[in-house]
Amino acid sequence: MKRELFEFLNTDLQFIKGVGPVLATRFDDVLGGRRVLDFMLHTPAYIRARDVTENVLDAVAGDVITIPLLVKSHRAGGVFRGRRRPTQILCADKMGNTVVIQFFNVNFLDYWLKKLPVGDWRMVSGKLERGGRATINHPDFIEEMQNADKIPSIQAIYPAGEGLTQKTFANVRDQIFNILPDKIAGETDDNVREFFDALRHVHYPQSDADLMPNSTYMAKLAYWELLAHQSAIVISRRNRADVRNRRVVRPKKYELLERFYSALPFALTGAQTRTLGEIFDDMSRDVPMMRLVQGDVGSGKTIVALAAAVKMAETGAQTALLAPTDTLAQQHYAKIKPLCDKIGIVCDILTGRDKGAPRREKLVSLRSGRTKIVVGTHALFSDDVEYKDLGLVIVDEQHRFGVSQREALRSKGANPDLLALSATPIPRTLSMTIYGDMDVSIINEKPAGRLPIITTKLPVARVGELVARLRVQIDNGAKVFWVCPLVEQSEVSDLTAVNARYDDLKKFFPTAGLVHGQMEKRQRDAVMAEFADDNSDMKILVATTVIEVGIDVPRATIIVIENAERFGLAALHQLRGRVGRGNQQSYCILLYGRNISEDGLKRLDVLTETDDGFAIAEQDLIMRGTGELLGTRQSGWINYHFVDYARHRDLFKLAASAARDMVDVDAWTRDLMFIFDRGVTISA
Repeated sequence: MKRELFEFLNTDLQFIKGVGPVLATRFDDVLGGRRVLDFMLHTPAYIRARDVTENVLDAVAGDVITIPLLVKSHRAGGVFRGRRRPTQILCADKMGNTVVIQFFNVNFLDYWLKKLPVGDWRMVSGKLERGGRATINHPDFIEEMQNADKIPSIQAIYPAGEGLTQKTFANVRDQIFNILPDKIAGETDDNVREFFDALRHVHYPQSDADLMPNSTYMAKLAYWELLAHQSAIVISRRNRADVRNRRVVRPKKYELLERFYSALPFALTGAQTRTLGEIFDDMSRDVPMMRLVQGDVGSGKTIVALAAAVKMAETGAQTALLAPTDTLAQQHYAKIKPLCDKIGIVCDILTGRDKGAPRREKLVSLRSGRTKIVVGTHALFSDDVEYKDLGLVIVDEQHRFGVSQREALRSKGANPDLLALSATPIPRTLSMTIYGDMDVSIINEKPAGRLPIITTKLPVARVGELVARLRVQIDNGAKVFWVCPLVEQSEVSDLTAVNARYDDLKKFFPTAGLVHGQMEKRQRDAVMAEFADDNSDMKILVATTVIEVGIDVPRATIIVIENAERFGLAALHQLRGRVGRGNQQSYCILLYGRNISEDGLKRLDVLTETDDGFAIAEQDLIMRGTGELLGTRQSGWINYHFVDYARHRDLFKLAASAARDMVDVDAWTRDLMFIFDRGVTISA
């Protein structure tokens, strides 16, 4: 790839005409970056056809139309007798039919008077609505007749965010793809030219079919993205096997493991024992371990990880357990510390909350090697943190950390082992290609005494009956999660907002708690901690999906998931896993709305029929389409730009085969790994 093209792709979006630093920051929130390349990888979701008509009677309510209109008169908006009235522009089409254009922001009356002068024709495009009269509220486009060609006949609609309009997306797209030919001129690699040609076709689709996973250009881009990922995996494996990365196997110094097993108040399951055998075998080799432990919610991954840490402590080396949140780190520490105390291992916790003298004391203990197991967040790889001999890195909820973050922690030791934990089951048909740089262990048994969670579905119309049943259960000592999909109520959505539901439930449960992602983090953690406290009066916690991971309340035996049909299967299974963590019978109630789709009902049926996370993951893969509101995220799977897990299964195999057959990394593959940012350092 030419340097000129490389620099253009890395250009900050704020330098694109009409963007600037404020909009660039908003793009960053939506794209996950603010480079030209980040924009190019953010493709439209669908198209909106803007058919031209001269007779409004030919269109039906809900159609997006483009129509020439003669402006007849204006009526200013404002507040009249306590009611807000919109600004209205009365128009007529070429057949003389009345069309009303409405604007609800009354502060811009002068602007609209200028934009739509009485007696002039204008080409107007927007969604047609019918009440008493044909109406277009807030048209998408208003152009003078000589500029009518500025209104696209086919408009690509991008996933957007606050403060970003489709016009802004179109402006940035047009500028980027107008500049691109000059940057590609002189490129001799046909792959480079073909790649950007495919991107152009996807950004300028002619139909929704062009944006489907099986379309020619989307399939090409998906294959290249998979090739980048699979090549990174091959390189990672080769680097691990390189003699320069071999390490001296640490000899055993202490007898701790048997003491640890004796201190456990339960026996390990067969799956846990098998997984530990695989881990210990890896730890005995001179090649650093890279192992992923997949286990369903509540399968006992933490105990397996702790046993590996104790095994490392037998050599005198240290273990760092990295958790994505303070809350999860605190919960791990609360479980691990008592067991470590029993067998004589110093265990500590280090998070961003540690300041001053207490932090310095912890750092000294790590530097001296006295602390053998440390639990924490990103603070574990801060610049001032030094380990005497870091032998094992354990990453919990590994999908929440990037490659660079994991490597930053591993760099604190001399080729330490890496053990990653994931509570998001990946279908067995995909796990080896998604995590091909890791060996995979699966814990597919639940600890003895755990009862299956009884899952039922219930229409939201019966919520009153449900509340009455919950009152009885809470009076008998139960704790309840109530999950809603949104924070604030929306005029354009029938989804239940967590604030509104919290206000309703407070009438019946005055001590109810509330948590959501827009709360200040310290406040959110405090509410979660209070709910987890067995002595707390808080018996019901109303929440968004912030509780999906990182909160362990054995006393919680009921979870209600509202608008459950709008979640993906994997997300529902994760949420259900917040209960059933003790020995009492637990329940999951899936509340669904009136407009539930056939696919939505199928997903809920899968949840009521099985609690096997791997079976659910397979069904999720088979059923997943382009996604519904909250079901589009991969819930812990790699967040690809173009790859569709369900529809590109054959491409996984093709890309993996091509990467394995690669003797040397060619220039095109290096370019792909830059484009898709796999975070792998390629040795010269």
